[in-house]
Amino acid sequence: MSVMFSPEQDAFREEVRTWLQANAPTEERPPHGPAMREYDLAWQRTQWEGGWAGIAWPVEYGGRGLSVVEQLIWYEEYGRLDIPVIESTFVGLRHAGPTLIACGTEQQKAHHLPAILRGDVIWCQGFSEPEAGSDLAALRTSAVRDGDELVVNGQKIWTSYGDVADWQELLVRTSRDGTKHQGISWLICDMHTPGIDVRPIDTMDGGRDFAEVFYDDVRIPVENVVGAIDDGWNVAMSTLAFERGTAFTINQVKLSATVERLIDEARERCGPDGRRAAIADDEIRRELAAVRAESRALRSLTYLAVSRNLRSAVPGPDGSMLKLAYAELQQRVGRLAMEILGDDVLDRGDYWTRTYLTSHAASIGGGTSEIQRNIVAERVLGLPR
Repeated sequence: MSVMFSPEQDAFREEVRTWLQANAPTEERPPHGPAMREYDLAWQRTQWEGGWAGIAWPVEYGGRGLSVVEQLIWYEEYGRLDIPVIESTFVGLRHAGPTLIACGTEQQKAHHLPAILRGDVIWCQGFSEPEAGSDLAALRTSAVRDGDELVVNGQKIWTSYGDVADWQELLVRTSRDGTKHQGISWLICDMHTPGIDVRPIDTMDGGRDFAEVFYDDVRIPVENVVGAIDDGWNVAMSTLAFERGTAFTINQVKLSATVERLIDEARERCGPDGRRAAIADDEIRRELAAVRAESRALRSLTYLAVSRNLRSAVPGPDGSMLKLAYAELQQRVGRLAMEILGDDVLDRGDYWTRTYLTSHAASIGGGTSEIQRNIVAERVLGLPR
């Protein structure tokens, strides 16, 4: 099955492009803190008011009820323009929201989904812990039932935008019976609940997107459990499937644009011999051709995932192929940029510095590349564990 764009979808693409060009924010996005939060939510509200929020979400929850093909078109056109990728709304729009649609109660959907689309709230993710990152099932943050509440104690780390978030998708251990994948629950956590302490983390690229979150007798209503108590692993797999599927389409399109930008740099920069442009060097030219080809192959993988998602409400494990390919290509492009521009670019703190430094996280966030290879081997190729 392949993605074929109909005349109606071509017209939809033109409508998307026209609206984005007329309405996208032009002012610089603040790097962090309350100003960044307001910038991001204002842009989300603009999309909502223009009828462009939740393109593939059900109409009853504020979406447009269109297919993932129309959502793909939106991502592609967004990625082609020089519009900031609004990462702080990522979890709500592409993790928590789709997970609630797939696994939440009607009350949970009605309460949270419209607020996400309207740009009223920001969500963060409480999955990773100091000793439970790639091995997520080793998490130790606990929740003990006390009447109609769960009392949570523990710690999470690498929580993106935890310092500005209103809600959190939180994994906790509610039972120690059975295997480590059992006894986990997926909770909706109000980040303003007493007992939550958020501490931002400074990263080497100058960002403050991540945070540590500590829970000290934090009380969460039992009605905030998504799915069933002790069945959170299955719910979490839905969350991660959305993350590893088409959620990074904007980033993939922007990565393709970065490759073209690097090719332009290679035409203008002096090469290793000190006499010719960098692109005249055989090895650099081969590497540039390779990353350009791989960026187009990545787009084909995205189209394959979309065609399969047309038949399933939850993305399959082949989304791990997308995540793995994207992460490794991003790092390859970052290293190639350093070879062409020189290591001194790291002192400038500009676009290429951020491209290189942030690429290191690509093979860790959302599950390491080693984990993705295991998923592909076992669940896509059917190889033995």
